[in-house]
Amino acid sequence: MRKQVTHRYTMRKFLSSVLWALLFCCCCRTSQAEIFTSISQMTDLIYTEKELVQSLRDYIKAEESKLAAVKSWANKLDAVTKVSTSDPEGYLAHPVNAYKLVKRLNTEWSELETLVLQNPSDGFISNMSTHRQYFPDEEDETGAAKALMRLQDTYQLDSEAFSRGKLPGMHSQALLTVDDCFDMGKTAYNEADYYHAVLWLQQALKQLDTGEEAEVPKSDILDYLSYSVYQMGDLPRAIELTRRLVAIDSSHERAGGNLRYFERLLTKQLNEMNQEYQPASEEPIQLGTYSRPKDHLPEREAYESLCRGEGLQLNDVRRSRLFCRYQDGNRNPRLLLKPMKEEDEWDSPHIVRYLEMLSDEEIEKIKELARPRLARATVRDPKTGVLTTANYRVSKSAWLEGEEDPIIERVNQRIQDITGLTVDTAELLQVANYGVGGQYEPHFDFSRKDEPDAFKRLGTGNRVATFLNYMTDVEAGGATVFPDFGAAIWPRKGTAVFWYNLFRSGEGDYRTRHAACPVLVGSKWVSNKWIHERGQEFRRPCGLTEVD
Repeated sequence: MRKQVTHRYTMRKFLSSVLWALLFCCCCRTSQAEIFTSISQMTDLIYTEKELVQSLRDYIKAEESKLAAVKSWANKLDAVTKVSTSDPEGYLAHPVNAYKLVKRLNTEWSELETLVLQNPSDGFISNMSTHRQYFPDEEDETGAAKALMRLQDTYQLDSEAFSRGKLPGMHSQALLTVDDCFDMGKTAYNEADYYHAVLWLQQALKQLDTGEEAEVPKSDILDYLSYSVYQMGDLPRAIELTRRLVAIDSSHERAGGNLRYFERLLTKQLNEMNQEYQPASEEPIQLGTYSRPKDHLPEREAYESLCRGEGLQLNDVRRSRLFCRYQDGNRNPRLLLKPMKEEDEWDSPHIVRYLEMLSDEEIEKIKELARPRLARATVRDPKTGVLTTANYRVSKSAWLEGEEDPIIERVNQRIQDITGLTVDTAELLQVANYGVGGQYEPHFDFSRKDEPDAFKRLGTGNRVATFLNYMTDVEAGGATVFPDFGAAIWPRKGTAVFWYNLFRSGEGDYRTRHAACPVLVGSKWVSNKWIHERGQEFRRPCGLTEVD
């Protein structure tokens, strides 16, 4: 029994040294951050983890081999000492035994010491050190957690749906444990987002109450949950949860004080309103129990409804005005033999979709060129004009020049042929890959009057039109929506959509404010071509009125 205790202590001490080494690697690495903003870049982590698992198995094998050698030594020496200790003088009376005792203590025990001091973890730690610099960091974990909460809000999914892997259109074994749910709740709590903290901490408590094993103690869940519920203004339930906490941990440092405070506060409120005490609702906390706080986005509700496929304004009258046709680019020689298939997606403002815009070969080449250069997508600060990252745009992008590859040049030429607009003054082809819950909240592609210098350095005027290529199908979510007039356009691989951002007068069409809905399931790749005003004077001449 003592041997087992000693062995456990040794292993615990060894594992402690491994963890300290990993911590050192973590602290010394260069932060990569924002990995969560691109699914494409996250795929590299899958192979990294596979390599680390193999490295871990190699370490275990080496550790087992070392332990087997030590056990062999122990068994051999155990047999020798049983004989020697039974009659020490008689044992040493034989000169060979005396020689071998001296030899063992001078040489063989030193060899055993060397064996024990060997560290099979060196290879594993070295491999960890190499890969650690590419690992996600705290910012990535927080970003990924917030992404799940964003998906939860947009698609009205309760915490249990995520926890059990029950997402629309798919059932998987991607389950969240009690500890996962608790960590989600803590992330929200630390951001003072008590609405989401309550949802995830309640799910952690629910799974724990069903008998699921967890490292986090129930008292910790109740502690965070009761305070979050209090912050949501539900004093009766906060009191009930705090009483549960006191019942299982009467010495908890905060629980007693919180309970007395909550009870005094509730009594005061009831007296002021001349009401009697009503016990907390026995209904479990779920999506809809508490109102979600308002945020900066005025059209939040309309935007998210469209993302779910609700609130679409495509009625029968409007649908009767939508047609499909072959588009030859006003008899463009490159489109005469194979005109583009064009479908109306919306009548006013006119939005069209082009089928078979990109081939699979072209898509793969564009992605291949973009992958090494993907960087967090930025937005222009309307006050300063400086490009910066923002929580409402979660993706990574890269810019490709036509000279880089014949395929890019060919795609640019095709866009010009189809639209009849020159791309000589257009921006480079922007390729974007959306990450976990990737989105771009409602925005304008064109520069408004309050940001006159947005495209000044380009010297090509405002963004007159947007040409958006869908380079993947998306299993769920990821629609392009227009909250102003209630349209939703769903990604279809190889197709593209096109619309004008400006009227012929050069005035902005504010109806074109649009958004990229969060990707619920799948990986979304798109490429944009923003066409500018300069060079279009004779291709799209001014109209007679401001809104022609």
